[in-house]
Amino acid sequence: MMRRFLSRFRRDESGATAIEYGMILALMFLVILGALQAFGGTGSGIFNTAMDKLRTAMGG
Repeated sequence: MMRRFLSRFRRDESGATAIEYGMILALMFLVILGALQAFGGTGSGIFNTAMDKLRTAMGG
């Protein structure tokens, strides 16, 4: 009885896909978070420069 249960448990992969997707999502979140921390100041500086140039071009 127990041997049959363990054998079926080992072959059952129905929940593995959801766990794998969760792990991939967590890894992507960490990479994005690291990139934002590394380049966050640069990105906002570029955005501010572009907005200033746009305001100047529009006469404001």
